[in-house]
Formats: sequence, C-alpha cells, structure tokens
Amino acid sequence: MTVTRRSLAALGAASLFAPRIASAAAWPTERPIVCYVPFPPGGGVDQMARVFLPHVQRHLPGATFIVENRPGAGSQIGMEATFNARPDGYVIGAVTSPAMMTIPYERQVRYRVADFSYLANVVDDPGGLWVKTDSPIKDLNDLIARAKKDRGALSFGTTGIGSDDHLVMLELEQALPGVEFSHVPFNGAAPLQTAVLGGHIDVGCFNVSEGNPGFRDGRFRCLAQAGAARDPALPEIATLTEQGVKVVAGAQRGLVAPPGLPPEVSQRLAEACSKALADPQFLADAQRLALPVKGAVGDEYRTQVLSLANRLQEMWARKPWKDQ
Repeated sequence: MTVTRRSLAALGAASLFAPRIASAAAWPTERPIVCYVPFPPGGGVDQMARVFLPHVQRHLPGATFIVENRPGAGSQIGMEATFNARPDGYVIGAVTSPAMMTIPYERQVRYRVADFSYLANVVDDPGGLWVKTDSPIKDLNDLIARAKKDRGALSFGTTGIGSDDHLVMLELEQALPGVEFSHVPFNGAAPLQTAVLGGHIDVGCFNVSEGNPGFRDGRFRCLAQAGAARDPALPEIATLTEQGVKVVAGAQRGLVAPPGLPPEVSQRLAEACSKALADPQFLADAQRLALPVKGAVGDEYRTQVLSLANRLQEMWARKPWKDQ
C-alpha cells in the first residue's frame, strides 16, 4: 500500500482517539462503550446485545457498556451510525445478517459490509412461522392450502424488507408453486408479534428465540421452524424440511465496529468477546433464554458473513425483493 500524507493523517487520527490500552491492563474508564442496536427494544438483536455485553464487560476490566436503540429503515439507520462513528473503540454495533447484506441491494446506504471491523458472532437463530393460538390456520399444510386457494390473500408479517424473515417468505414462495403471500414488513420483532397476537395479520415470521416465550406461555403456535435441524429450545416443532418444504434460513447476530479500528483495540474487544462466548455464566443465561449460541470471532465471523453473498446475489437476480 502506498503511504500518502492523507493515510498518515488518518492513521494519526485513529491513534489519537483510540483508547490508550497498548500498555495498560485495564480498559480506559473515561467514558462507556456504546452499542447501537438498529432495532426497537425487545427483538432478537436487542436481546442478544443486552444478554451478551455484561459478560463481555466482565472480561474487559475497566470497560462499561451501554445499549442505545437506533431503529429505523429495517436496521439501516443504526448500522450507518455504527459504520460512520469514530473508530476509537467507544462505539460498536449489534447487527444481523443477512439483513445487513441485503439492504444495499435495494437502496443506497452509507456503509459497506466488507469494511466493518468484525468482533464476534453470538447467535445463529432459525426462522419460525407463528400464528396466534386461536388462529384458524391449524398447521403448515393448512397454511399452504389457504395460500394456494386465494393467492395473495394471506398476510405474512416479517421484520422488514430484505430481513432473514422476508427471505424465508420468498424462499417459501419459490419452493411452493402457486403460493403467494401479502407481505407486511415491520420495524422489528416486537411490533410484529403484537400484530400477530392482535389478529392484524395472519402469520408472522420471526426467529425461534423470539417466539419461544410466547409459545411456552400459550400465546403463539408454531407451524414450522426453518433450521437445518430442530432447535433444542423447540424440539417438538418440526422443521420445514421435515414437512417436505426444502427451506433452511435464519439470522446470525453479532457485534461489529466502525472501519479502521486500531488493531490493538480490535484485538482487545474480540478477545473479551471470545472469553464471554465460552463463559459458563453467559452460556447459562443463553440457555435460560433459549438463545442458540454459535460463536465466531474476528476474521472467522467476517468470512461467514461474506460467504452468504453469492446465494443472496443469486436470489436477488432471480427475483428482486424490493418493495415486496
């Protein structure tokens, strides 16, 4: 790489504002580390951040984390806030893929997926098809029959255009000729669940960990889960594949930071995440909340995110999902 006056200035700025941790055992305490969550409170990404970060904090002496919800535009606003923050270690972001990768396909964004500083993936959460307990839709076969009988009449709620839940819907339509839903996007899982329970939409697609509490207390019924195998938190519910529909999809949720994060800062944050992922206290909390933990740190996490690109690009080329 050619070293220019501009690159030297940028390097100097990053070094100036980065926490002074190169020779210190403890993280500087002058201000907290803010984690932007690009969804409203109560959804899967928000839950992941609020459960995981206290354990990261225990493995990063001196640090204090706070969560700030910045919802909007299907998570675009919060991700842009993370990407464009000063790379000083005091701002990180909670993200979910494939949403972070699909939004740029349909509109201009002020972030580049490949340029984030990747800290750690925490959760890999399969999608689920949910109805309220007294819904007339009895099971998956009933849902398919109704969708074929009156194409586009059934309302299908998701957590936004291009979200993993929306992609479940698109893959269902592709896998089942004659099936077509009326898509209703929401700004997160919490308002989507409220709409399902209120009878405002016929079926909601959100992740297993998000629907499990309502399933256990009798508010929701689950027609199918979209994992490659049954999720241990919901073993009584068959997968789509088991029911003859070859669709496997879900959400990966993790932590990133702005581009240009100094290596020593990135390393300290990633190491704390790695220790937290293996921490028995965190694993116990995750099990209690039915969070499907699947850790990946640093470059491994980055590779996993970017490896989805070919599949998503093929789906977009086959049937662009903008405004659907």
